[in-house]
Amino acid sequence: MLLISLAIGVKAQQRITGVVKDLSGPLAGVGVQVKGSPLSTITDANGKFAIEPAKDQKTVLIFSFVGYIKQELPVTGTQPLVVTLVESTADLNEVVVVGYGTQRKQDLTGAVSVVKAEDVKKRQATTVAESLQGLATGIRVRGGGQPGSEAQIQIRGLKNFSGTNPLYVIDGLVTTANRDFNPADIESIQILKDASAAAIYGTRAANGVIIITTKKGVEGPTKIDVSAKTTIQTIPRYKLAETNEFATLNNMAYDNANVKRQNLDLTTNTDWQDAAYRTGLVQDYSLSFSGGGKDNSYFISAGYFDNKGAVISTGFDRVNFRVNTKTTKGIFTIGENLAISNAKADEMSGNPILSVVRLLPTIPVYNPANPGGYGYGDEARARTFGTNPVAIADLEDRTNENLRIRGNIFSELQLLPSLKYKVSLGYETSRDHYSYLRKPGNWTLNQAYDPAIINENRGESSTILIENTLSFNKDFGKHKISAVAGQSYQRDKYAQIWGTKRNILANPSGGYYDVLDQGNEPQTGGFKNRTDLISYFGRVEYNYADKYLLNGVIRTDGVSRFGKDHKFGVFPSVSGAWRISKEDFFKVQWIDDLKLRANYGTLGSSNIGPYDYIAFINTFPTAVFGPGQSVQPGATQVRLANPDLRWEEVTQQNYGLDAAFLKNRLTISAEYFISRTKDVLLQYPLLLSTGNDGGNPYVNGATLGNKGFEFTVGYQDNRAALKYGATANLTTLRNKVIDLGYGKNKTFVGNTVTEIGQPIGMWYVLQTDGIFQNAQEIANYKNAAGKVIQPTAQPGDIRFKDNNGDGEITNSDKVVVDSPWAKYELGLNFNASYKNFTFNMDWFGSFGSKVFNGPRSVTDSFSDNSNYRAGIQPWTPQNPNTDVPRAFYGSTINSRGDTDRWLENGSFARLKYIGISYNIPDQLIKKIGFRNAQISVSGQNLITITKYTGLDPEFSNNSIFEKGYDFGAFPNLRMVSFGLQFGF
Repeated sequence: MLLISLAIGVKAQQRITGVVKDLSGPLAGVGVQVKGSPLSTITDANGKFAIEPAKDQKTVLIFSFVGYIKQELPVTGTQPLVVTLVESTADLNEVVVVGYGTQRKQDLTGAVSVVKAEDVKKRQATTVAESLQGLATGIRVRGGGQPGSEAQIQIRGLKNFSGTNPLYVIDGLVTTANRDFNPADIESIQILKDASAAAIYGTRAANGVIIITTKKGVEGPTKIDVSAKTTIQTIPRYKLAETNEFATLNNMAYDNANVKRQNLDLTTNTDWQDAAYRTGLVQDYSLSFSGGGKDNSYFISAGYFDNKGAVISTGFDRVNFRVNTKTTKGIFTIGENLAISNAKADEMSGNPILSVVRLLPTIPVYNPANPGGYGYGDEARARTFGTNPVAIADLEDRTNENLRIRGNIFSELQLLPSLKYKVSLGYETSRDHYSYLRKPGNWTLNQAYDPAIINENRGESSTILIENTLSFNKDFGKHKISAVAGQSYQRDKYAQIWGTKRNILANPSGGYYDVLDQGNEPQTGGFKNRTDLISYFGRVEYNYADKYLLNGVIRTDGVSRFGKDHKFGVFPSVSGAWRISKEDFFKVQWIDDLKLRANYGTLGSSNIGPYDYIAFINTFPTAVFGPGQSVQPGATQVRLANPDLRWEEVTQQNYGLDAAFLKNRLTISAEYFISRTKDVLLQYPLLLSTGNDGGNPYVNGATLGNKGFEFTVGYQDNRAALKYGATANLTTLRNKVIDLGYGKNKTFVGNTVTEIGQPIGMWYVLQTDGIFQNAQEIANYKNAAGKVIQPTAQPGDIRFKDNNGDGEITNSDKVVVDSPWAKYELGLNFNASYKNFTFNMDWFGSFGSKVFNGPRSVTDSFSDNSNYRAGIQPWTPQNPNTDVPRAFYGSTINSRGDTDRWLENGSFARLKYIGISYNIPDQLIKKIGFRNAQISVSGQNLITITKYTGLDPEFSNNSIFEKGYDFGAFPNLRMVSFGLQFGF
């Protein structure tokens, strides 16, 4: 809707003035352009604008603003103009960054998810990936609450066995958006999920692409924006037995095993979780300056992030600085994007999440009789090998600091109205410093003595990226053609040196001389790496009357990671779309847009080290030769190599539908995709007798497949004072091993098996079948031949299934019982605003997975001295109605870790975010010169609905083959945040 009031008569060639607003008031930053002319301006802080079109020209003004329906207005009457824009979250004219260019959202033929920057920034997170969970389909995100930790993210499943993260492109620079990147600088995020969308990035895009554009200045006076947020963090806790309950259970286990009881210290009742955990605190501050003139713009920002961890002696702090500028003179444009950051993590020593389970409540935190003065048990009173988290936090200091500088300089030359040349020079460098100080003292029972030790590790990396592109855009009536051709060269270098000294001297202040010129027994080492990538690429887009869309991409990449005969790969893709709603025969009034999409393409990957195609040579050997028996240096090959390594190749298909209804208030998007990765690079085990003694060489072996369905539906109504909207998304995904290569049918890792025809890492364990209640049940449990299957069992022991029928319980009875992968994941996002109040709520759910509860395999096994779950009821003749076997100190079949006893339902639904904000009224803030001001309060991870009995069903680990294994993973933290934002 466009409402215009005309007040003063004016001739067309005079200066045109007016104000632009929405239902809430004036809008600042609205683009105002004279149609058919480069002449444009934007509205000021009060929504006002002024523009002077050429004389004697019929003037049509175009008003555009993100989140609002674009309007065109012929200027035929009086002024000033009063223009009211209507919001639309489904603006099909929204511009989307797709790699080396942009497209209108309505012209997309590939699978691209657009994530609002505000949805990312409202969450308190260290990295961008953490904030993406539940906001887009097809992505799997698992994070953790440890300070400085980085989330794991997968786009449309596992493409290989390396677990490589997606490619990040920030302002055209291929880089990372890890913990040293400030999410507050983000302007827009696009996730390229299929080959047709990502193929322009070639070999690096096999795992998907996340394109981030940072903020830029706009024409107008300088704007200063400040945001401050304080977040309180708490860590979830186990319910563990205290001293009295522990002693009762421990004595029971020893008695059942006919072992002399421990002489437990019943006067001590240590809550190890109180000792190891604390209330975490995050302080997050950002300051930015932005503005510009008609031909230039600037954006300058600074940020400070400090996180005191929820575990003792952990923390993370980051300082960021960014400058983005751009200037235009005639047909020439030049600009730059520069970011500098310094991040430092006080890293966690040991695993306190598991240590608080293994340690006994009868052990004190401090014990002056032990080296270092810490308690960790003893053979007579507390026989355990748990690690004192307070001791290791004090006796080990680990810090990891990173200074990173990254940015690019670009220049554009508008050769013709339809033809533009661009050159971009990108550079990134980092200085990494890891330091480790080990002080004398012990933290676990029977620990060998170590003196004071210092280790330092310094690394230096650099990336050079040079890109040249030529782009063409022109309309020929109903025909629109866009094309881009380019060349790219990237060089990556990394070098590392390290040194270690022992017997470091203490200094008078109570610390240590933590420099490498102290101590003795020196050890040193280091290495250097370099990789090069050269690429040529092109894309052509054809649009006929907005009805028929065709997109073709081809890219050739050459990489130094492979031998001379396999360096280059060619990766094409093609996609098309049919907008049915534009056809003359389409007369459905309530459907505003209806489009079908399809594409097919290939991507490559080279997920190996820089020199893995070359044999490893050990230069340490020496030999004695000659009449003088002199020692001569030698060399020997210790790892076999494969010079025929070649690209992994991902082939993808995608079929999609986009629709909009009810004047774009209701939108639907659906995708079905199929991908297949062949020639997967993996390390293949070889016998030492082959001469392979330096690790397993890489081969192109396996073939993996992924297929799934994605569905998104959104509704937004901004027609009244109460504005509200909701978006729901669903992702289903199934990965499958098609081939393991070299005649191999299956591979085993831990309690999992990966075999042809099944997903990666299926649970492969013994099956339980209840508990024997008496001797008669044991005697009656026989196989078909009448053989007693568990003759040594006792009442209260677990009955296991004899799946192969041989009358014994052995590893041969293991079977595949379930999958660690979720059958589907859901996201639900709701927003509402009324007057100056705004409310947001995000839910995320994952359903259908089975996960391994590692900590419970410790607390419930009774086989060694660890703590127990509070309230646990092991089997006794007086308590037979339980699923917990009899308590027994020692190794029995009951305590085996490879049974389905420890598998649990990993499904969960979680309130990821809930927040409310209040915009302080203009009449109040303008008195003190503010442009806007907002206060907010929010919470994250406050509610989790799950049957999983561990700390967090949303855990992560680094094992591709054991993704569902929780063995003390750091959980997501509950957080409450208070924020303040203002601008002037």
